[in-house]
Amino acid sequence: MEFQRREAPFLAPQADVSSLMLQVLAALVPAAMAHVWYFGPGFIMNLLVAAVFAAAGEALMLSLRSRKPETGLTDYSALVTAALLAFALPSLTPWWVTATGALFAIVVAKHLYGGLGFNIFNPAMAGYVVILVAFPIHLNLWVAPSMGDLDYQKLSILQTVTFTLTGSLPDAISFDAISRATPLDVMKSGLNNARTIDEIRSVPIMGDFGGRGWEWIGNFLAFGGFWLMIKKIIRWQIPLGVGLGLLVPATIMYMVDPGSNASPGFHLFGGATILCAFFIATDPVSAATSPKGRMIYGLGIGFLIYCIRRWGSYADGVAFAVLLMNMAVPAIDYLTRPHIIGHDDSGDSNA
Repeated sequence: MEFQRREAPFLAPQADVSSLMLQVLAALVPAAMAHVWYFGPGFIMNLLVAAVFAAAGEALMLSLRSRKPETGLTDYSALVTAALLAFALPSLTPWWVTATGALFAIVVAKHLYGGLGFNIFNPAMAGYVVILVAFPIHLNLWVAPSMGDLDYQKLSILQTVTFTLTGSLPDAISFDAISRATPLDVMKSGLNNARTIDEIRSVPIMGDFGGRGWEWIGNFLAFGGFWLMIKKIIRWQIPLGVGLGLLVPATIMYMVDPGSNASPGFHLFGGATILCAFFIATDPVSAATSPKGRMIYGLGIGFLIYCIRRWGSYADGVAFAVLLMNMAVPAIDYLTRPHIIGHDDSGDSNA
């Protein structure tokens, strides 16, 4: 059986790639500002490093492929990949860790598969998984949100830049003083230690639904995502599918045993669910293309996220869920391709 990607070039596009990518970046700005407000300037450093190495990787690969580097750099797709990678990383991440993820995302996950429009896997998530495998310790250095009643030591801008460049903290500061487990890590470790949901939620870092600070970032991501849907830059099927695929099993399990299963609200606001639903899973290249296929694709991602969070080894399963469903996209598109008017099931014309 031969799998073929079905595109629909029947109408002239209303905007070019660079315009679409700029609007995606604009939709991420409010959430990026919230990220800096709650978790410090490390996000800006991660974004700058990821952008520089993503752009460098893009220019290098285009040059090796005998194409004009400025053509690829001006479509801003590399910057979108860098921004999504920056959102996935802790505020305190050494530059070489971020650079590794950005280079792998662009050079391997994107260009070794043919470049923009041909990559099978989501580049940002592929880069993140490489970091997760190669530098697992560095992905645990999440700082606590900047809120008055949370007792932790904050780094200055200079100290944050120094850590990004050297990977070292000042002599008088330890990682235990500045870093905290994420809400998802707290939930998973608590459940593994036979603690109840009420006991876990008593941890100060927990908020109304998910984690403190994380909830507001999720809200701003949702605002940006809905704006992209209103502008018809992304379709509604994938965000809805991701939400249903995650929240339906989470609701059922919570109703069966609320003492050992996190609430649907926690799964929605506790990790990268909203970022995934609106900005990661909706990647137009690696996602399914047919309307039914997009819904199936989103449902699969949401369900896999829940399974990995609940029974897997990782606290958040967004990256693995997206990459696994990326592999299923050719089959999904093949099985859900729209019926062509004027042709029967065998492909013979009725005219």
